[in-house]
Amino acid sequence: MKTFVNSLVAAAALMGLALPAWAADQKITAEPKTAVEQKIATVDLNKVFTRYYKTVQSTAAIRAEADDIEKERAQMVDAEKKHKDEWQALIEKANDQAASAEARDRSTKDAKDKYAELEAEDQALTQFARRAGTRLEEKKRQRTEDIVKEILNVLAADAKAGGYTLVFDSSGASANGTPALLFSNGQNDLTDALIKELNAAAPAASLDTNSVPAASATNSPPAAK
Repeated sequence: MKTFVNSLVAAAALMGLALPAWAADQKITAEPKTAVEQKIATVDLNKVFTRYYKTVQSTAAIRAEADDIEKERAQMVDAEKKHKDEWQALIEKANDQAASAEARDRSTKDAKDKYAELEAEDQALTQFARRAGTRLEEKKRQRTEDIVKEILNVLAADAKAGGYTLVFDSSGASANGTPALLFSNGQNDLTDALIKELNAAAPAASLDTNSVPAASATNSPPAAK
């Protein structure tokens, strides 16, 4: 009996020693894994877009096309004004009591015909302005979309090469108009390096805001995607 009791005591002692070790093992395995460290960068996308030579070229080309549209519209307005003056002169002749009845009737008929021409010209002017404006806005939208896509592709490649997990647009705004990026110490800002990379192959004078690429100024807008 004494031997049996001693065996129980020894077993209990062994269990007492084993429990803390088992509990420690359970504590270690229960600890959460450390999250992967994030490497974050920022870029002022608005600044990059504005200073990219293709944006400068596109802006100059759109401005030149807008000037051409305005010149054509002005010519149409001048022509309409001239015809309106002619119509007014015919009205005066139609009301000239010194003229014969036959001459007044002829002037009245001519005035009606001229007025019909004026209405057609006014409608044509309105349609021209609307269609030209829509076409120009679509061209501007398409070119902006293409340029931004190109910038983002280069940025993505640079971010991957640099090991960045996130890149924030420091020029972005939130839904209520406040800055989306509230604070940055300026480290890992890729803006200037991205601008330099994008403009590395810029043609001579392509960053001149007054220069207009010959092809860009006359090409029709790309097909909408």
